Amino acid sequence: MSGCTAQSLWKILDPSVTGYSVLKLLARWFLKLAGWSVEGERPEFHKYVMVAAPHTSNWDFLLMLAMAKVLEVKPRWVGKHTLFRWPFGGLMRKLGGIAVNRKIPGTFVKMVVDAFETEPELELIIPPEGTRSFRPFWKSGFYRIAKAANVPVVIAYLDYPRKAGGIGPSFLPSGDVVRDMDIIREFYANIEGAYPDQFSTPVLHEEQRLEAERST
Repeated sequence: MSGCTAQSLWKILDPSVTGYSVLKLLARWFLKLAGWSVEGERPEFHKYVMVAAPHTSNWDFLLMLAMAKVLEVKPRWVGKHTLFRWPFGGLMRKLGGIAVNRKIPGTFVKMVVDAFETEPELELIIPPEGTRSFRPFWKSGFYRIAKAANVPVVIAYLDYPRKAGGIGPSFLPSGDVVRDMDIIREFYANIEGAYPDQFSTPVLHEEQRLEAERST
């Protein structure tokens, strides 16, 4: 992509140039054509971690992005630091990216928690499955970040059979990971992705470890 093209895309994505209402209108138009409806309301919190699931299709990202615009959520996401190098670093940040160097052990959660402490508003979206393919466990980063930053976990969803998605309940991590994950499991029990057999059950490695410790 040339510098000129990147600059043009930057202007399209900038609400001060395009107008957030225009982007919201385009998002509504896209969802209407696709036959999807939006449910729920924008969280009242200024800082939170949003889990986005199920993640089984390439369409999930576009649908979630469009719904975020309709609900006036300004999503942020975490990406490898290499994505933020010149010439596209500025564009990645404009798209809501937060650079994290995953090659440095033990720093991922701390770097994101630091961002929560310094940013006046941070609506961080994390797909906890980590991939469109089936995996037996969810990644626990979303929970550890929310707990360390003392911010709520907000549940977002895409239910393909109903062609409906949006924002569900929220909770502040209690420290009892099993009880907190039960909230998530109960909500997603009747939610299906584009490919149901690829949707990972909301279970963390930590839960299995705790269960093993309690049985010894």
